[in-house]
Parts: sequence; C-alpha cells; structure tokens
Amino acid sequence: MNDILRLKQRLEQKPHGKGGGGRNIHTGAAPIKAEHLEHLATQLQGILDWWQKEQLLPGAIVDIEYRSVIPKSSRVQSLLAGSGKKPNDTIVGARFSDGDQKHIITHYVANLALLESTIEKLLEAKRLLEDEKRFGGQITHKQIAELDESIDYEAYDHSKSSFCNVIVDSYHVENFRIPQNKVDPDETSIVTLYDTGLDVIDLMRNLGIEVQPGNRIYTSTLLLDPAQIELLNNRAPFLVAMSVEELTKIDTYDSADTNEPDSVITIPDPTDEPVIGVIDKMFSDEVYFSSWVEFRDMLDVNIPRSADDATHGTAVSSIIVDGPSFNPQLDDGCGRFRVKHFGVATGDSFSSFTIMKLIRQIVIENPEIKVWNLSLGSNKEIGRNSISPVAAMLDQLQYERDVIFVVAGTNKNSTDGEDEKIIGSPADSINSLVVNSVGASGAKASYARKGIVLSFFNKPDLSFYGGDGNDGIRVCTPLGESFMVGTSFAAPWVARKLAYMIHILGLSREVAKSLIIDSAAGWDAQSADKALAPYIGHGVLPTHINDIVKSQDDEIRFIISGTSEEWDTYNYNLPIPVDNGLHPYVTRATMCYFPKCSINQGVDYTNTELDLYFGRIADGKLSKYVKAINGNVQQVLDGERHPVNEKDARALYRKWDNTKRVQDVYNSRVRAKTAYENGLWGLSVKTNNRLNNDDGQDIKFGVVATLKELGGKNRIETFVQQCQLRGWLIERIDVEAQVDIYNQSQQNVDFDQ
Repeated sequence: MNDILRLKQRLEQKPHGKGGGGRNIHTGAAPIKAEHLEHLATQLQGILDWWQKEQLLPGAIVDIEYRSVIPKSSRVQSLLAGSGKKPNDTIVGARFSDGDQKHIITHYVANLALLESTIEKLLEAKRLLEDEKRFGGQITHKQIAELDESIDYEAYDHSKSSFCNVIVDSYHVENFRIPQNKVDPDETSIVTLYDTGLDVIDLMRNLGIEVQPGNRIYTSTLLLDPAQIELLNNRAPFLVAMSVEELTKIDTYDSADTNEPDSVITIPDPTDEPVIGVIDKMFSDEVYFSSWVEFRDMLDVNIPRSADDATHGTAVSSIIVDGPSFNPQLDDGCGRFRVKHFGVATGDSFSSFTIMKLIRQIVIENPEIKVWNLSLGSNKEIGRNSISPVAAMLDQLQYERDVIFVVAGTNKNSTDGEDEKIIGSPADSINSLVVNSVGASGAKASYARKGIVLSFFNKPDLSFYGGDGNDGIRVCTPLGESFMVGTSFAAPWVARKLAYMIHILGLSREVAKSLIIDSAAGWDAQSADKALAPYIGHGVLPTHINDIVKSQDDEIRFIISGTSEEWDTYNYNLPIPVDNGLHPYVTRATMCYFPKCSINQGVDYTNTELDLYFGRIADGKLSKYVKAINGNVQQVLDGERHPVNEKDARALYRKWDNTKRVQDVYNSRVRAKTAYENGLWGLSVKTNNRLNNDDGQDIKFGVVATLKELGGKNRIETFVQQCQLRGWLIERIDVEAQVDIYNQSQQNVDFDQ
C-alpha cells in the first residue's frame, strides 16, 4: 500500500472582488405587479398597527415569507432597512414553511419607524409602477435592466437604486406576518426566544414570569416549567423561536444474555496511551480493565443510583479500551486507549438542561482530551426547523475549542414498529461525527434511525458495525461478558480511529474527520443513493486503520491543510502526472471544517460556508481558474460568475454544509482527462458568511484528495518528484514510524544531576 502524503506550500489569499452590477429578478420571471407591492404594504400596515398596541417590546418581530429557498444575496436589502442597519443585521431566526419548501426569515426591527418607512417605500414604488407612460402597472426583468436616469425618481421619494431594490425585494417576498409559536404547556421545556437585544430575565419578569439566572443558557435560551410556559403562551407567543422538552427519555439498546467469559481476560497496566473522553451513564470499577479508566460521577449525590446505571457506560468504555481483544473480527490495529469517563445520567432519562451545563464544564476542565465519545441519545425525534439545544452546545464547543465529538446516531426500539423514525438529539450536531449502525453484512441495521437534519445536512455522517439481531458486539459489563447491539456500540470504534490519527499520527481534527468520511465513502459513493444515505451517511467505515491512513498501490492520496484568511484561499501549483497528454485518473476530494453556528438562526444554522473547488487549472477569459471535477459553477467558471439557484446549490454542491465531497463519476465508461498547460491542478476554498464577516476569519480546513490510476499503475514517486520540483514540502504519513515517534515522545527522560 502507498503512504498518504502531507503536502505543504503557501496557500495564497485573495479578498472578494467587486459585485457584478445591479440587482435584478431572474430572466424569464413573471413581471412584478403594482398590486403585489400594495399587498405587502397592506400587510405591513396591519403588523405596524398591532405592534403599536403591544407594549412589551419597543420594536416589532416580523416574519418574511419568501417564494423559495433564498440565498443571502436575494434576501431583502431595502425593505426593513434604515438607521444605518442592513436588514440582514436584524435577522433573529429562519425556518422552512410546511409543504413546499420556502424560507421564512424572522427579523426583529428595533424601531417601528422602520416599518413606517418600508410601507412608504412600497407605496411610492407602486405609484411609479402605475405610471402608464413608464410601466403601466408592472415591470419585467428587461425593464429593470434598462432602468436609467431619465425617470424622475425623486418625485416618488426614490433613487434609481432604491427603486430597483424595492422592486427586486418585493419579487422575492410573498408575505409579511407576525410569528406565533406556542410551547407544549404540559412539560418543563427548554425554550429559545428571539433575540431582541433585551435581557431575557427582565423580559420574562415583565410578563410575570420569574426565571432564575441559573435557568438560562446561551443568551436567550431558558428552562421554563409548565406554569411559566402557560403564561408565555398566553401573553407573548411571538417571542418563541423554538422549544424542546427538558426531560429526555434515553433511546434503548438491546442486549443478549450476560455470561461469564470462557476464559479470564487480562490486561497490562496502562502507560502513556492516548486518552479518549467518554460522557455517558455510570461506570463500574469491578471490571478487569478498570485501571485504564478514570471515572468521575458528575451528578448530585442525592440522585439515586442503581446497579443497572453502570451497564451502558461500562460497555462503551470497554470497547474504547480493549474492544479488539474480545472482538477480533473488528481489530482495527489501533491498540488500546485510556478513558476518562464522566457519568452524567442515571435511569432511563436525563435532563437536557443539566447535560448541556455538564458537557460544557467537562470539556473546558479537560482541555488535553481531543476526542469525546457521546453514546447517549434521545428517543424523541429531532425538530424539523431547529437544532436541539444539546447538539448546539456540542457545535459551539467544537467551534471554540480544538475537540471533536463522536456521537451515536440513536436507535429505534421494538415499540416503534417498522415505521421510519428520525434520529434523536444530539445526533443532529453538525460539527460532530455522527455514527449509525450496520450489521455484519454491511446492510443498515434494523434499528437504524433516519436523517437528515434541518431538511439538508447529511446526518449521520457514516456507519460502522454496531451489531444486529443475534449478531451483537461483544462488550464487558459489570456482570461479565455481554453481546449488545446499537449505535452506542458503533460510535466507540470510530472514536478509537480518530484518537489514533490525532494523537499517534499527529493529524489535525479537520484532516482526521476528512479522512474518516472519505474512507467511508470510498469510490462507491453510497451517499449518492438518496434512499440509503439518510441511514448510513457517506458509507461504512473500513475496519482497519491502514485502510484509512494508507492508499492502494494505484492511488495517490494526499492531504492539504489550510486557514481561510480572505474570501479565496488557493494554490494553483499541483503537478499531477501526465501520460501522453492525459491525466489517467479518476479523482475525489473531501473537505471538513468546524464553523460557528447559531441556534437562533433556525434552518440557516451554519454561519460560514467554505466552498471547495478542486481540479485542473484552465485559462479563462479573464483569468486562470480551477475547473472543478464536480462542475461547481457557484462562484466562477471560465473567469466569470455564473449564478446558481439556491436550492440547486444546496443539492448539487452542498452549499452551507461543513462536509464537502467532490468526485468524478467512476464506472467502466470513465476516460482520462485532457491535460492542460503544464498539467497543473489547483485547490480553491472560497469563504462566505451569512451574518458577520468575521465568523469565517481564520477558520481551519482539511482536504484529502485521491487520484486513482485508470490503468492500475503506481505513479506516486513521479508525483512526489514533480511536487518537490515545484517547491512543495512532502511528508509521508509513515504509520510505523509515527508510532515509534509517539512512543519515544512519551518516555520519561532522566537528566544527570
């Protein structure tokens, strides 16, 4: 097998250029009629009248219902604008409508005068449209493009640009409304309110709801009991962005008979093996590997415990410490790991609010732990329009800190029957590596629950063997040997591999995650199967670590790490070997990064988009560019910008997803690619932000690319030589050598006195 290569060379940075002309509606779109502008103005007037009577807030919370899934560039720019604030600055939430998928974006307008001025803008633009000599009551794409200064815009309280913006805004907007979101009053719930800039404790007090400071997490997320919820529903349902029940029933797992093993298993004392963090139920020190586990019970001493509380957590930690010893068919070549195990739950349920606080405390207090296994999950399905609070906490921690969570994809239980069931919290965590289960044959497990998340994100990320039916994963419990099935027992195998790559091989979490997902997908790209992907993610991860951190003899596999400092982070200097004027390869690339996320933005959850372009360098009309292997044309093609419908951009190019996979079609008809001048390829990563331009500043990414030689030849040495000639630093990821280096680095050195 070939070693993976780590390539290092300067990645250039380039800021975004100037925009491409004035705004317009789509070519061929229906004309915008004066009646539609009047319709919007009438709706806003009703909203203004309502908020003038409502004294709780100084401003107004307003929903904008768009005609489709809307890109940032097509959000309103003139409507609701004023006082030095852009409408994008006032967004406090986003969701999709029922039925046909359309964006509903919620704004908090702090000054009611903005509503008044928006109504005037609409009515004056309507008056201009009704000018029979100019437009005759409607305006088309062509007429907008041909707007000039011959019109006396000032007579209608507009400039040319403001009139154009009102028209284009109105085209995209179908309705204005006041949000009304009630919370189930029968259960204590975690409730997220729209961020109005006011202190939520004071705001609740004005409603007669007394909330203790300790019952707040995030800026505007509160723990409310049924009585408080009833008051909120009756007085201010317009404040509610999202909610979830606070008491979470843990999803179940199946266990076969527990037995005494045929022979006594022994284990040496731990030395300096890497440590994986486990956040789970309790742990029993009455097991043979207890010296490898440091256990901390994080719950109040007054909470009752039972013997069963240690079964699940002990079984999970047994896999991480010593799983291959009693599951030789799953030997991954990663050795043993120490565990720092934190008990955060007992019984068959847990407090989501308590879990959130404990997870944050645990991660902050243990910065040396880079890989965390979380095999607890909710029996309840995730929401359609919002991330669960626990998942949001995981995403926030992974953005802020150099850690990665491996999260079990949750299970169906026997009472769920044959019906599909959506995954439960926190398997909706976007930054985490979410793992579902397959059986020994590689088919999705009978208990597998289904993604996707927020109608878009491909969760789970991948699958591994978690047992099914009578074919369970062998684990160690407080009562002895047991065979269990569930995603809880698939996730630890992935955590082991991640920890090996990060601690032993010295890879960044971005690169390690990319390698894991890329290896699961392979060349089969099971994620292309739209029916199967929501269950298995990108594919089934290979068992042995060598199948992840090495490549086949006919493959060139390399990794490039980078940091986005400007809009475009790029390198056009990759020399891909040429044979008779052709590149005889099929190609794929995977990129992962950990963006900042905003729970109060609903379906527009990830703040930053890194858009991946990988392919040959071509000469365009205006400049050289990367001709992406997946045909990505969102930003540039032939040196020119080609706009892409937002829905298509998400479906085809995974816009706003923090995992990007691009791949050539690989079948018997694939042919070598024509080599352009010098046979150079390039990498370009373009950064876009939804809210604040600083959100994507200095965000790290890892890219793994694989070239498979169509004729089966091994061209890796040619590639290495050509890279060195073009100034690349090449490091071979030699697994055996890295293990030796790690072992030597952990040895104590005695200095002579």
